[in-house]
Amino acid sequence: MTDRAMTGSGSMMRLLLKHAVLLGCTYVMLYPLIWMISRSFMPEGQIFASPSLIPAEPTLENFVLGWRSTQGQSFSVFFLNSFIIAGLAVVGNLVACTITAYAFARMEFRGMTLMFAVLIVSLILPLQVLILPQYLVFNQIGWVDTFLPLTVPKFFAVDGFFVYLMTIFIRGLPKELDQAAIVDGCGRWQVLWYVIVPLCKPALATVAIFTFIWTWGDFFGQLVYLNSAEKLTVAVGLNRFLDTTGSSFYGQLLAMSTLSVVPVLIIFMLFQRLIVEGLATTGMKL
Repeated sequence: MTDRAMTGSGSMMRLLLKHAVLLGCTYVMLYPLIWMISRSFMPEGQIFASPSLIPAEPTLENFVLGWRSTQGQSFSVFFLNSFIIAGLAVVGNLVACTITAYAFARMEFRGMTLMFAVLIVSLILPLQVLILPQYLVFNQIGWVDTFLPLTVPKFFAVDGFFVYLMTIFIRGLPKELDQAAIVDGCGRWQVLWYVIVPLCKPALATVAIFTFIWTWGDFFGQLVYLNSAEKLTVAVGLNRFLDTTGSSFYGQLLAMSTLSVVPVLIIFMLFQRLIVEGLATTGMKL
């Protein structure tokens, strides 16, 4: 066997091994999702009894019962609440984070370096550290059990990660574009709206998509602030299928969990190119 043939054989083996490892990792990551979807079509008694991923007696009963009533509340209400909160969070982050990032990237003011350093430090603080003082403040002003604690702060650029991402992206844009617009008579707001924002579409798409996904799946924050059944979201509403003192409806829980991931999957599949483009472009500017 020639050296070229041996080299080609070795390359093929490495390629096959790499693909085998990737397929194995993919299976491990997708198995919980596949298991959840398959179990959602099984009768309640077969969910934990059958090892097969293919339902022997497929049924839509779990979807019908789960959607119709969750302790007296339709699951459609939870979906509507989640869309309202996630939609407002997306709008708030897009507006506030863009304006704040523009100030950090293009303006010079006293204390800017310190404020940006505080912003970076805030990225390492977990939500659990801040939730108690925030709850006390929101409770005093009567915002608990409303959507306000989950949406209003988004309009004040509280998500430091997105401010940082937008700042790095804007800093990578040529300043000559701003100067040319100013020479043509544009003010700061006009430069931001007509020059900066159109060039930031990949980064803005990344902010919008990740804000929606993270807000949609935010169980802890929504559990803390929302109490009334008619104001619960999908993430919190799923918990109502579990009863620690009695019977739990696992079939309905899995069925509604399957439906809850549909909006996220649709958004990710439709806009994954923008997500990758936004993160890659921002990464090159770091």
